Amino acid sequence: MRKSADVVVIGGGTVGCATAYYIAKKGIKNVVLLEKECLTIGSTGRCGAGIRQMWGTEMNCLISRGSCELFKQIGEESGYGDIEFEQRGYLLITYREDRAEMLNKNLDLQHRLGISAQRLTPEEAKELVPQLNIEGLVGAFYGPEDGFINPFKATYAYAHGAKKLGAEINQYTEVVGFETEGRQITGVVTNKGTIATNTVINAAGPQVKLIGRMLGMNHPVEPERHQILITEPMEHMMDPMVMSFDHSSYCQQVRHGGFLMGFGHPHEPKGINFANSPEFMEDMAKKIIYQLPFLKDIRVVRQWAGHYDTSPDAQPILGKVPEYDGYLIACGCGKGFMLAPMIGQMMSEFLMGEKSIIDINILNVERFAKGELILEPAVV
Repeated sequence: MRKSADVVVIGGGTVGCATAYYIAKKGIKNVVLLEKECLTIGSTGRCGAGIRQMWGTEMNCLISRGSCELFKQIGEESGYGDIEFEQRGYLLITYREDRAEMLNKNLDLQHRLGISAQRLTPEEAKELVPQLNIEGLVGAFYGPEDGFINPFKATYAYAHGAKKLGAEINQYTEVVGFETEGRQITGVVTNKGTIATNTVINAAGPQVKLIGRMLGMNHPVEPERHQILITEPMEHMMDPMVMSFDHSSYCQQVRHGGFLMGFGHPHEPKGINFANSPEFMEDMAKKIIYQLPFLKDIRVVRQWAGHYDTSPDAQPILGKVPEYDGYLIACGCGKGFMLAPMIGQMMSEFLMGEKSIIDINILNVERFAKGELILEPAVV
């Protein structure tokens, strides 16, 4: 392990690896990434791995659209190869008029930003997904350029590219503390030794708050469990991800034929919890059978849990903190994998004093104390 670094990135998920890659690509060669276990072991390796550009704020539309373009490039650009990006689309549905109005308003924004989304009639939605229940369906919105990526391969591609550019990736290396001089970060203490550095980027996902506590800070980021299941494989019959705003759920047929699905429980307590619950499977079954009745007899192979890193407005936290110089946060807050490429690129631009696709300062941690929350209407 290197004894010093220009930048230390904490966290071996897609956000951390993408950040290390784009920083190294800017010419900062002495970059060190620290992961306490192995790459993708946390939220990245447990996520649904969907990629969509159909959001209700300009910020999220721009960042997700940029991330989509960067995901297309990273396999070849890094020399890693195919990351299994399948642009089979997203189909957003609702059986409620008020939610259809919200999604229609979002569509106007998306068109203004050049995102190729469209509203479908119930009959057109059923042509796209023949198994869809369209009784009472009032809104269907289709994004043909959205889709699914293998989260493991995407992360490995970024790590591979970062190493080729001179970065060092240290797995099974846990951060246990920091060295400081006044307001300035001067080093990162790990279970394998200390790395002298003046710049640290906390990209630890649901563990962002734990890392901050080592410096006496209380970052407003809480881990929240989200459960997912996968079914036995069937012959290919569904291309797009079906996302219901009435059920806060998503479902897609993955490459091997199984159906991957999950939903966000509105009363899930905050905290690290990897346990699976039978209640989730029962609730998920009720939700998905309403939308896609043909799945009523399919068998579940397994289920698992991961975590969103949630902020008070469920939007990313990026950039500097007021307490320390040289300490930054790169936190996706529930959309980490989806936005990771642009988060990494924007962090690299921030370090170099360059202009980003949005002003990264609107996403800094100080907005919560100021009451400047960024509210996204299209969250599932």
